[in-house]
Amino acid sequence: MKLGIVGLPNVGKSTLFNAITNAGAQSANYPFCTIEPNIGVVTVPDKRLDKLAEMYEPDKYTPATVEFVDIAGLVKGASKGEGLGNKFLANIREVDAVVHVVRCFENDDIVHVEGSIDPKRDIETIDLELILSDIEIIERRIDRAKKSVKADKKFQDEVDFFERIKTEMEQGKSARSLDVTEAEAEMLGSVSLLTNKPIIFAANMSEEDFKNGIEANSSLKAVTEIASKENAAVLPICAEIEAEISGMDYEEKQLFLTDMGLTESGLDRLIQACYSLLGLISYLTAGKQEVRAWTITRGTKAPQAAGKIHTDFEKGFIRAEVIGFDELIESGSMAAAKEKGLVRSEGKEYVMQDGDVVLFRFNV
Repeated sequence: MKLGIVGLPNVGKSTLFNAITNAGAQSANYPFCTIEPNIGVVTVPDKRLDKLAEMYEPDKYTPATVEFVDIAGLVKGASKGEGLGNKFLANIREVDAVVHVVRCFENDDIVHVEGSIDPKRDIETIDLELILSDIEIIERRIDRAKKSVKADKKFQDEVDFFERIKTEMEQGKSARSLDVTEAEAEMLGSVSLLTNKPIIFAANMSEEDFKNGIEANSSLKAVTEIASKENAAVLPICAEIEAEISGMDYEEKQLFLTDMGLTESGLDRLIQACYSLLGLISYLTAGKQEVRAWTITRGTKAPQAAGKIHTDFEKGFIRAEVIGFDELIESGSMAAAKEKGLVRSEGKEYVMQDGDVVLFRFNV
């Protein structure tokens, strides 16, 4: 999973990136501090994997990973190349989902490019640049489809559809907010549109907001209202808190979070929100050699899930020996689970479930 962190300059984007990845990206109080995208890979926290490691004492422990890409601050005119905009937009095109950091805190020591705190304006500024970039791509698709109509009239439907989409986007609507049928959504998905990517608005708030109750923050309310129209998720987060806990050990971190009234770090909540947004789940493999988490899309069948490990597993798939994580832990061992008849033999049509512990049988 590759997540692109975007936002206007000086909203706390690189501070958040540094905190959650410990990647040491440069962060400073002036625009365009980030030019080349910084990349950090973090492991996905999974207590189930920790339990399996206790059970098997494996030689190797491999959690799932998420790649975060810190993309330079966008500005007005980015779609026309302002502030190295074209380059930054190309970086966004390569990610699976967008984490849009929106400044929801006041701090006179940190300048805002627009001179004031206004989440609605900030979101609209970036949305507009992404929409303008998308319109150019749609126009090229329409031109291609019009040429194809001369040879085959069926392409007229495509022309009509994308002209309607273009008209709606010219009114300031993002692709993800458009009302389309399932078939139309598939056609829309055939074009690489920035505003069709799943998005999470990371409302960057102050430490005081978290101490006093985030509900009182009017900026958060504004972000939540926009997200509901955008089919987007909202994650209240504090880059300052994440920076403080990034260097702490586990126990110290848990104490700090408890004092703040939090049960999980912003990173944990962000990963969970992204998994949910992208419809992702994890299945687990376990043995003395390795315990490992594998990320798949919800609805994936057993052979395709096996293919994540190796293409030979999918080609020569025979069956999957499956047990739910909770059942395995309750049994105490795989041997005990088999004695109780809890390990199921599943075929090619089996749809994998989150937390399945599985052994694939294959023959090539």
